[in-house]
Amino acid sequence: QVRLVESGGGLVQPGGSLRLSCAASGGARFSIYSMGWYRQAPGKQREMVALITSGNVTDYQDSVKGRFTASRDNIKKTVYLQMNALRPEDTAVYYCNADINVQTVKRGGGSWGQGTQVTVSS
Repeated sequence: QVRLVESGGGLVQPGGSLRLSCAASGGARFSIYSMGWYRQAPGKQREMVALITSGNVTDYQDSVKGRFTASRDNIKKTVYLQMNALRPEDTAVYYCNADINVQTVKRGGGSWGQGTQVTVSS
């Protein structure tokens, strides 16, 4: 089973930027995994914000389109989430999810990392 470790979270002012990383180890060849970025704010359900497939196709939740960009480096076995123009409502714990089946990732059924906290506040 693939193991995932997120990093890169922190405190940032509104309008600022952060880049999250999700490093994978174990499991199958990394390039065949579809990867999802999810977030969970206090008192809210976990929601997917970005998806990047094994074929490098991306998809985004409407609220982050134009601000967030998902990318991957299959050599480094890492996916990234570049977050620009951050807003207070982006505050959440961010998680990555991985599975070789993109539909499994879309429903949050793959492997999870431990999450990284992103706080957007002045």
